Amino acid sequence: MEIEMKIRGLMVDQATNAPIVLLKDVSSDIVLPIWVGVPEFNAIYLEVEKTTPLRPMTHDLLKNLIHGLNAEVQRVVVTELRDDTFYAVIWMEQNGESVTLDARPSDALALALRADCPIYVDEAVLKAAKVVPNTADSRTADELQRWLENLNDEDMGRYKM
Repeated sequence: MEIEMKIRGLMVDQATNAPIVLLKDVSSDIVLPIWVGVPEFNAIYLEVEKTTPLRPMTHDLLKNLIHGLNAEVQRVVVTELRDDTFYAVIWMEQNGESVTLDARPSDALALALRADCPIYVDEAVLKAAKVVPNTADSRTADELQRWLENLNDEDMGRYKM
């Protein structure tokens, strides 16, 4: 089963300084942190802030290419969490046919924002993500998990959605 999510905010992991995209279930308080690279974080941030760069960025090019091929992005789905790595699929429609593309979640999220399409996470991913990835010390992971679960609007700072 797929759960619809929205990008709730953007922040930085205090332990590793790695960028994090926070996805929130539209019908509950479940928050899923996904660690992303700096360029992907910037691409997502630019779209969240509705900042238009002087020249098209990679994800803008991808959106334009999809549109130029008479296709439309229908949804993106974070489908799997394996070995602390998230996997995603971009669902498109072209000439009445469904087309799927394997993608990194960060790229799928950046494209979803530009295509204004829904974001979903497979329920199994939410269950598997109970332990926060990319943290070597389990005590630190537990602390970070509690911190992420207790975020409020003030914690989101200028990245509040």
